Amino acid sequence: MKRTIVAMPGDGIGRVVLEEAIRVLTAAGFEAEYPEGDIGWEFWCREGNPLPQRTIDLLEKHRIGLFGAITSKPKDAALAELDPALRDKGLVYSSPIVGLRQHFGLDICLRPCRSYKGNPLNFIRRGADGGVEEPFVDVAIFRQNTEGLYGGVEWSNPPQQVYDALMTHPKFSKNFGWCPKEEISVSTRIFTRKMTRRILVAAFEHAVKYGYKSVTVCEKPNVIRETSGMMYKMAQEIQRNEYPHIELWNTNIDAQMMWLTKNPETYSVIVAGNMFGDIVSDAFAGLIGGLGFACSAQYNPDTGVAVFEPTHGSAPKYAEYPVSIVNPVAMIESACMMLDYLGEGEISKRIRKAVALVVEEGNVRTYDMMKLTGSPDVLKSGAASTREMADAIIAHLE
Repeated sequence: MKRTIVAMPGDGIGRVVLEEAIRVLTAAGFEAEYPEGDIGWEFWCREGNPLPQRTIDLLEKHRIGLFGAITSKPKDAALAELDPALRDKGLVYSSPIVGLRQHFGLDICLRPCRSYKGNPLNFIRRGADGGVEEPFVDVAIFRQNTEGLYGGVEWSNPPQQVYDALMTHPKFSKNFGWCPKEEISVSTRIFTRKMTRRILVAAFEHAVKYGYKSVTVCEKPNVIRETSGMMYKMAQEIQRNEYPHIELWNTNIDAQMMWLTKNPETYSVIVAGNMFGDIVSDAFAGLIGGLGFACSAQYNPDTGVAVFEPTHGSAPKYAEYPVSIVNPVAMIESACMMLDYLGEGEISKRIRKAVALVVEEGNVRTYDMMKLTGSPDVLKSGAASTREMADAIIAHLE
């Protein structure tokens, strides 16, 4: 069956990595049409909206999206680049990918981090005997995608009713009551039981489906007692009543940052709120080669809307190079996650096998895999271009 996938290049290198991923998909036998959805910095500057309604409508219709990369800048910088004709209209920039998540309720985010044999960027450590060890990392990180610190409920110089409500909390009045309202900025961290349960169940279900032995809640319940505390308490109840055969572990986000470089092979499935999930997934991505290998899926199991994207940024300076040098594997892996979601597991298996062969052989490596500083000159040093890496993967599909 020929499918329709909404292709959203976004900004910077998003377009080139998305194009290469689609080439790989087509070469592997996945038949689809890819109408393009407008999203990103260009549309903010020109229209005052980085997520136009026409793109929302396109995704509403077709349900599945492949997304490249996004540029986000602070409020003042965003306003400075807005079309002058739009600057007095009260427009405020907000991340379109966050807007996409919230509009479609893409509350479940999965970020797998799995080592490729032979990747020169894999994490290594010194063993007890002085030798070098390279532990195999295979971690699936579930990040709650729509709540927490990224929920967007925040103020500078909060409205009087918000300030008055905050003053009813004894710790706020004691620790911040001295500060004029005009000098206060507030960002909220909101967890709901419904969405917390959804992300916890998704993590446990993934552990069951793929044979992982444990689920780790990575939060900070000893300090952030209400939100992190609620997540861990709910995880305990869910594990005890529904998944007693899966071990439940609890780590604080700060300690987890230390332990992941001591014994990363210990961890299986990790689940966290928005900010901590973002942190821990980037940290584990660093152990398997960095953002050039970091893929993700975000979906709403009730509506069937799902978007797949690499977790790297738009890297605008690289987008200006005459020949693209960026690593497309993260985008290709994200496309494989899409295939799995669509029930096209055999095609995704073939693509992942081809990627694994290219990485293990080591004949074709992008600049990051050669540990070079990114510049157009890396091609003269033997680094593969983005297209050459995709070509090598396509050549290994058989």
